[in-house]
Amino acid sequence: MTAGGGWETVIGLETHVQLRTASKMFCGCSAAFGAPPNTNVCPVCLGLPGALPVPNEQALKLAVRAALALGCTLHPKSVFARKNYFYPDLPKGYQISQFEQPLATDGALSYLSPDRGLTTATIVRLHVEEDAGKSLHDRFPKQTAIDLNRCGVPLIEIVTGPDFRSPQEARRYLQTLKQVLEYAGISDCDMEKGSLRVDANVSVRRAGEAALGTKTEVKNINSFAYVEKALSVERDRQVALLEGGGTVAQQTLLYDSKTSGVRPQRSKEESHDYRYFPDPDLPPLVLTEEFVAQQQAQLPELPAKKRERFMTQYALGVADADVLTGDRAVADYYEAVVHAGADTKLAANWVINEVLGDAKTHQEQLRVPPGALAQLIGLVRGGTLSQQAAKRVFAEVAERGGEPRNVAEALGVVQVADSGVVARWVSEVLGAHQQEVTRYKSGEIKLLPFFVGQVMKLSGGKADPKLAQKILEEKLAA
Repeated sequence: MTAGGGWETVIGLETHVQLRTASKMFCGCSAAFGAPPNTNVCPVCLGLPGALPVPNEQALKLAVRAALALGCTLHPKSVFARKNYFYPDLPKGYQISQFEQPLATDGALSYLSPDRGLTTATIVRLHVEEDAGKSLHDRFPKQTAIDLNRCGVPLIEIVTGPDFRSPQEARRYLQTLKQVLEYAGISDCDMEKGSLRVDANVSVRRAGEAALGTKTEVKNINSFAYVEKALSVERDRQVALLEGGGTVAQQTLLYDSKTSGVRPQRSKEESHDYRYFPDPDLPPLVLTEEFVAQQQAQLPELPAKKRERFMTQYALGVADADVLTGDRAVADYYEAVVHAGADTKLAANWVINEVLGDAKTHQEQLRVPPGALAQLIGLVRGGTLSQQAAKRVFAEVAERGGEPRNVAEALGVVQVADSGVVARWVSEVLGAHQQEVTRYKSGEIKLLPFFVGQVMKLSGGKADPKLAQKILEEKLAA
């Protein structure tokens, strides 16, 4: 919670999320990742004179869905503004964004803090904007290359209040945000492809103080693990400065994952005043009640709601429910297994351990059909298969398919639950171990597991152990 020596960390996050659309925000160019440089461009996104922007309806639908999913107040009227600055990868000399009248404000997202339990972060604003291009410094020696494919790609910017008290909390919030946006199909949130980018504001203050310290902005963080590292590094730097009698300068820092350090980009004082003004080419964005209601109807059950429902409907603990609802496909799979007749707790154990374990090594594929898993769970419950044998059958079904019962028979792992057959094995074992029988009858009942083990050995592991124990107890009591 606090950094060393009674310091408290205060963090706010700004997240840029690429919306899942085929085309860009204000033109028909493809927004796909990975095309050769400067091929997905046209007069509009290159900022050529006289080219007019037209908003992408699908992008607006997704932005509204995101605002609803985060509990924001949507504004019936919002305004596109020009954010003016000069940079080689910004061909128009301005970026279309929203400033004074954003799409949505006052949202909230609850997440599980490692320190404080269930905690809520405030979403101060959520607005729509277009992306800028990309400067590449590693293509040509001593030169910077510009790729304008990303220019005009649709984004939402999600800004939180200064609500996080540790780098771990910031990371947990981001994971939760990613989960919500993926569930609702708003973005693929792939940090590798730049679909989710994070800037953080960091300050520290003495524990118990109400006023905020001077903040710095840390940019260029491209993975959740780095978010935690970058913020820890910057927090420690500020605490060391203040403890040494220095002051923190307000500036923008870049995180370098190679050195795990931060370095100044520029001081905020000389930073540009963006001179925002409403874009004369775009009318205000007006949302009708029907449009908003349609987007509300498109939202699926979101992770937190699903987690609560799983706990009540399937009597699961919070940890299991959390894992099962972490990914929408896994949650749907679990429910399909239960609907196919499996016990809710056993199904949870199998999905969390076997199914997800198998998926990890096979490109996240859920390889055993839900119906087959339900059948397998039933075979264990009914005593046809031991837990160990069932795991072998599971692996076989995952690799080659087939009905679990047929696979179990082919592998020769079906347990014998015929009491006549098991009784014969029991008699044979008792006949071969007269000494142990005498000891058992004179009070050494701890020998029972020994007898069960012998029956299992004799039957080649096929005897139903529960039935074997029952028959043993009866015969030894006689």
